[in-house]
Amino acid sequence: MITRTFETLTEWVAKSALVLAAMFLVLMALHVSLDVGLRYIYGKSFPGTLEVVSFYYMVAVVFLPLAYVELQQEHISVDVLVGRLPHSLQLALYLFAGTLGLIYFGMLCYQSYLDALRATLRLETAMANFNFYLWPSRWALPVGFAAMFLAILANMIKALRLRQAP
Repeated sequence: MITRTFETLTEWVAKSALVLAAMFLVLMALHVSLDVGLRYIYGKSFPGTLEVVSFYYMVAVVFLPLAYVELQQEHISVDVLVGRLPHSLQLALYLFAGTLGLIYFGMLCYQSYLDALRATLRLETAMANFNFYLWPSRWALPVGFAAMFLAILANMIKALRLRQAP
């Protein structure tokens, strides 16, 4: 019961992050298209388009969907050798790789959280023609990494429950 609830919660978090990333992708397309159109028609463009696209949209589009891709088992994997092993050994190797992933993304989440907190406390900005705040975009990384951590854990729990590596 608790494992199913955890899997459902993780799926909700991953889908929410994916929807947020999709919204940033649409905003990025609209922003850039409008900027190009204004430059072509009027010879003027929005100030800060490059900064907003680089520091906000792209960061969200890259890091937020990681958990959804993990839940769907769509990350790149090479299983030519592992596919020939017995199912119990496949499960053991999958759990070992998952444990390494938990350690890795746990450390990334922790460090990016500290970096985002430090940037927020300093109200980190970038050099531009205007006051451009970087600190809000720093939070996409710990959110994406935390969601990825949950997705790996949910996949490991599911593999244990089914007694089979995906």
